[in-house]
Amino acid sequence: MTTGPVAITGLRAIAGRFDHVLLDQWGTLHEGKAIFPQAYECVARLRQAGKRVLVLSNSGRRADDNQQRLAALGLPSDAYDGMLSSGEVAWNGLQAREREPFNDFGHTCYLITRGGDRSIVNGLGLGIAEDMRDAEFILLGGLDESVSKPEHWREDLTTAAARGLPMLCANPDLVMFGAAGLIPAPGALAAFYQSLGGTVKFVGKPHAPIFAAALERLGHPKPERVLVIGDSLDHDIAGGHAAGMLTTLVRSGVHRDALAKAADLPRAIGTLAGSATRMPHWTIANLAW
Repeated sequence: MTTGPVAITGLRAIAGRFDHVLLDQWGTLHEGKAIFPQAYECVARLRQAGKRVLVLSNSGRRADDNQQRLAALGLPSDAYDGMLSSGEVAWNGLQAREREPFNDFGHTCYLITRGGDRSIVNGLGLGIAEDMRDAEFILLGGLDESVSKPEHWREDLTTAAARGLPMLCANPDLVMFGAAGLIPAPGALAAFYQSLGGTVKFVGKPHAPIFAAALERLGHPKPERVLVIGDSLDHDIAGGHAAGMLTTLVRSGVHRDALAKAADLPRAIGTLAGSATRMPHWTIANLAW
C-alpha cells in the first residue's frame, strides 16, 4: 500500500534536505492577481537560508515576458535567482539543435500562440508558414480562448497527422483559466493531435527537457538536493519524481477542491496521485516558510 506524504506547515521544517528550489508559478506564487504575501516572505527566507530559487513555468512565452509579469504581480526579478519557462527552453533548444527533441524538427513551422505572441520564434530564423500544409512542423506555444477547443482544429490536424507533420508543444498544461472558468490549454490540443495519430514532443513539466535545463542553470547539482514545489501532481510532482528530485505539493492550488474536506489527508493525496511516481514527499497548505 502506498504511503502518503508528510504534512508540514512550512519549508523551514525540511530546509536541511535541499539546496535548490524549483518553484511553480500559478497556484503556488499567485493566481493571476498578486503574489501571495506568505509566498513572497517564503522566497525571501529561502534565499536568506542560502537556497537558490528558480521559478519553473509551463508558459509558452519566453522567460523575460514571465519575469515582467511576476514583477507586475509583486515579485521583482532580483527576489529570486532566475526564471525558466517552457517557452524559453523550447527557444534555446531550437536555436542550438544539439539534442533531442529539438534536432528532429525542420526550419519552417506553423505557429500557434496566444495573442499573436512571436517571442518563441524571434531570432531563430525559422520560416513561418501561413498554411499548415506548407510547414515542416507545428510549434504550439499558446492558445487564444476563442480557438481553445480541440474540435476547432480537427480538420487541419487530421490532415497534418496524415502527412506525418510533427508537433512541438511548448506548454503541456491541460487546462487554463478563461473568462468563464477552466478551458482547454495547449496540452489538451497536443493530446488531441496524438489521438488523431500525430506525433508530439513536449517541453515543460513533467517532461525531462525543462528539468535538465534547470539542473544546467543551477550548475548540475545532485538532483536529490533539489526540491520541486508546485500545486500539480501531474506536472510538478510527476516531473520532479522522474528527475530524481524531492517534491512538495501545495494543496491550495489545482487540487484544492479534491483535498479541502479530506478526513485522511495522506490517503486522499495517495488516491488522487494514483501511483508512487506522482506521490509528493511532503505536502503544505500553501507556500510558507
